[in-house]
Amino acid sequence: MSVRARRAQEKEQRRASIIDAAETVFFEKGIERSTMDDIARAAQLSRGLLYVYFRDKAAILGAVILRAGERLRERFHEVASRPLSGAEQIQAMGQAYYAFSLEEPDYFNLLTLAASDLPMSGDPEQDAALEYCSGQVMQIMADTLRRGLADGSLDARQIRDPFQSALYLRGALHGIIMLTHQEAGRDVPDSASSAALVAYAMDRLGASLMAH
Repeated sequence: MSVRARRAQEKEQRRASIIDAAETVFFEKGIERSTMDDIARAAQLSRGLLYVYFRDKAAILGAVILRAGERLRERFHEVASRPLSGAEQIQAMGQAYYAFSLEEPDYFNLLTLAASDLPMSGDPEQDAALEYCSGQVMQIMADTLRRGLADGSLDARQIRDPFQSALYLRGALHGIIMLTHQEAGRDVPDSASSAALVAYAMDRLGASLMAH
């Protein structure tokens, strides 16, 4: 490995370690209460060196959001690669999205927040990467719906625009998942009921699109 390649690798490794440290700080203290000093201490770097890699907290947060989006995209891509019908794949994506909310709740919550409240990072390259990643997640769903139309497992009368239908499916399921995040004793009393509610919602959403 050349000196230049080794330095580039070391720089990328340090950048990743900063993002790791920022995740810990953001998820433990909360985004608003976290500071660049907190992140520098967690990463065991000087504050000055931290600024060599990221211009401000928003840029670091953008990197964490991008990582979360990539993790979700990986899950959807894995489902899309399975030898299933389009209808079976779209059901499996719903299950993957619910699993993501349970297994990586900090990422799920961060993507939820990013969709409504968080500004862009201010780094054009990073913001473009995040926009591309988000678009890829929806494109995977839209392509799966097109696959279902092509193999006859989904009803063309119910899917006039695959991308619009993908947005509808994700938005509807996301709303149900957010409902299950409420405190026990309210609309959803326990985790078993939460899983049953999500399963019911996926079944109903899938049935509304399937060919009969």
